[in-house]
Amino acid sequence: MPSPSRDFAPWFFLAAASLLSVAASRAQSPPMPLATLDQIQSAALESDYGYRQLDYLCNKIGPRMPGTPQTAAAVAWVADRFREMGLEVSLEPVSVPHWVRGQETGELVKIPGAPGAFTQKVVLTALGGSVATPPEGITAPVTVVHDFAELERRGRTAVAGKIVLFDVPFDSALAEAGYGHDAYLRVVPYRVGGAARAARLGAVASLVRSAGPRNFRLAHTGSVVYRDAPKIPAAAISAEDADLITHLSSQGEVVMRIVLTPQNLASERSANVIADLRGSEFPDQIVIVSAHLDSWDLGTGAIDNGAGIAEIMQAAAVLQQLKVKPRRTVRFIAWMNEENAANVGNGYDQYREDHKSELAKHAANIEIDVGAWHPVGYSIYSSPSLMNALRPLSAILAKMNSGVVRMESYRGDFDDYMPNLEPFADARAYYDSHHTVADTFSMIDPKGLRENAALVAVLGFAMATLPWEVIQHPRPPVEAGQ
Repeated sequence: MPSPSRDFAPWFFLAAASLLSVAASRAQSPPMPLATLDQIQSAALESDYGYRQLDYLCNKIGPRMPGTPQTAAAVAWVADRFREMGLEVSLEPVSVPHWVRGQETGELVKIPGAPGAFTQKVVLTALGGSVATPPEGITAPVTVVHDFAELERRGRTAVAGKIVLFDVPFDSALAEAGYGHDAYLRVVPYRVGGAARAARLGAVASLVRSAGPRNFRLAHTGSVVYRDAPKIPAAAISAEDADLITHLSSQGEVVMRIVLTPQNLASERSANVIADLRGSEFPDQIVIVSAHLDSWDLGTGAIDNGAGIAEIMQAAAVLQQLKVKPRRTVRFIAWMNEENAANVGNGYDQYREDHKSELAKHAANIEIDVGAWHPVGYSIYSSPSLMNALRPLSAILAKMNSGVVRMESYRGDFDDYMPNLEPFADARAYYDSHHTVADTFSMIDPKGLRENAALVAVLGFAMATLPWEVIQHPRPPVEAGQ
């Protein structure tokens, strides 16, 4: 909410205009079309369109790192599929980083108590945006810490000239209980910010225990952010190797050699794919149904987030197949550069800038990034009035056991402008292969993919139908960049 000293007059007139809009809307708003929504869900549950598209995206095009030819091909291919459906399609330019992974090896070259000059391989992978080691690599003792507080207590004396390993385990028990994302959020700060914290104390490289469960010695990549800290090489190692190094370090000095040869090339031009199903009554009011198109390069980006792209494509195809007419425009968006967005900009920010004069007319952003496991329901980042207005959907969604609704309150990509809705799914296995070589098409459950497509199709059409007064965001829209 703006302070009394800033933007009072514009906000006053906006509120007055909204009251008039509410009155008009109440006079003409039809009830939620439950029969049509039920029909949409049924059609989506019977379609294999999304599964076939995901097969092509993952197995023919492959991983989609921003700035690469594969990503350019994916942008063009998604746009063509939306055009085939008869949607109004545009490509909105986005400047993206072009980071290339290169060689990545690690080995222990000094092991306390070993009977000879033996070495042991360490499974690791560079973090997105990492700088390179010298060509010959970095050879240095390893300092193990278990949180940021311990790093600060150890200080420069223990860290300068060393490789720092942040050994912070992923809580697998929490994930098994259905709170995989909560477990992830507890460890991901060490991946994102660990290198900067270690570099400020003189470390020569940073390692982080992978942000995932102990599972077949996989290394999980993801972004590293340096901000104003010295840039040092940064990588993730498998949980098993983190255990090994921590165990050996308790017995004496462990020395490790790391070779990483990533390159941060010049930024490239890519695009958000925008596909509009025009509204029949209020075409200038927008409901976004979206997923990010880019992926990391280790696997083929099937669960993260090719599945989301396939799900919104199937939702669009079903709405077109049924020839249903939303009152508002449903805008399907394939976002660019969600994964490495910390390092050069992203499609979300670019959309806010390009459409800032229209954001007050956006009714919702429905974004999906949950893989292809069974959707339990959806979260609402908005007002209780919206949650209450959507309650009639529960009976429909309960038919596929997806009727749980949660109110949330955090600042997401569009929280200042419009309600955000996000499907949430059975996430017990999501982080097993997240950001790893195992993120491939073989991980996809076709039934879960159809269910998620049905959920976003139903939510999108419902949000395109509700009266404006119940979907209005509780905070006034603000200018981009404020």
